[in-house]
Amino acid sequence: MKLSLIIPCYNEEKTLRGIVERVLELRKDWLELELVIVDDCSKDASWNVAQELKKQYPEIKLARHEVNQGKGAALRTGFLEATGDFVGVQDADMEYNPEDFLVMLEPLMSGKADVVYGSRYLRPEARRVLYFWHTWMNKTLTTCSNMFTNLDITDMETCYKLFRREIIQKIAPRLKENRFGFEPEVTAYVAEEKCRVYECAIHYNPRSYEEGKKIGWKDGMRALYCILHYGACNAPVPMQLLLYLFIGGTAALANLISFAVCLHCQMPMFYAVIGSYVLSAVVNYLLCILILFRHNACWNTFGELAAYTVTLVVMGFLDYFITVGLIGIGTWVLASKAIASILGFFGNYLLRKYFVFFLRRKS
Repeated sequence: MKLSLIIPCYNEEKTLRGIVERVLELRKDWLELELVIVDDCSKDASWNVAQELKKQYPEIKLARHEVNQGKGAALRTGFLEATGDFVGVQDADMEYNPEDFLVMLEPLMSGKADVVYGSRYLRPEARRVLYFWHTWMNKTLTTCSNMFTNLDITDMETCYKLFRREIIQKIAPRLKENRFGFEPEVTAYVAEEKCRVYECAIHYNPRSYEEGKKIGWKDGMRALYCILHYGACNAPVPMQLLLYLFIGGTAALANLISFAVCLHCQMPMFYAVIGSYVLSAVVNYLLCILILFRHNACWNTFGELAAYTVTLVVMGFLDYFITVGLIGIGTWVLASKAIASILGFFGNYLLRKYFVFFLRRKS
């Protein structure tokens, strides 16, 4: 059996040799190793260290980016180079213990799992205490990710992830995040592919920012966006409805503000109504593809815009006829409009989900 480990490396000259030699201690009669070191245009001597290691150990393969792109980009490069039965991620620092891979391999080798995450939070043990807010951010992001993927994992942000090679090489060409947004992005695709996911407890010895830790609060904000952008399209309907309520509310606010501005500028009523409606429709569309539905999921861009325009026209007519019809049978005017608006909310959501942004399942 062959295990490929991808080692993304950026300015890790002090720890690269040490972690590679620790990983190579995993070699067994039954376990062949392949280490793919991807240097992400390091500014220090990391590339020289990697070349020396390759000369020394035949298990090592090298790849290098001519421009710094980030951890996610380095992993994409490495995943497509891997040839092992199983493919995992190993950071180039010394925070994780490679011996934990032997435990993580068991669910894969026994055929119970397609993907295994190594969790830093599964069991209490002696550990180095560092940053409360960093840990809180990790756990919060994991909870948010679970809400949208419907997985029950305890550590989405963990470095240690193991995949069946056919799974990760199917997902890798679709990955877009170049930095630490990789973690929620790949988790969203793992959930979308209906993979069998297991977790194993692992050891963790975090380093401080003074010792070279790179992830920061900006990466946390990006991760939150990625959870929405990549996970919301497959989220349970109640979660999607909450997001669409936010989208619809924001679009309605844009409609109201732009209408007021148009009137203040003494624009004719007809043009004020049409202009503010068009603006709100644009806001709604942009928010849909940014945080709820997947852009070009069913159509190319032109087809998607055409489909979206059709839904605007259809729902506009329905809103008008429902409102007028209810008023015609004696319903209070504001109540008639409220009922039409509520029905329009659900109608718009359903048309966007199952027509405009219908997610075709890839075979």
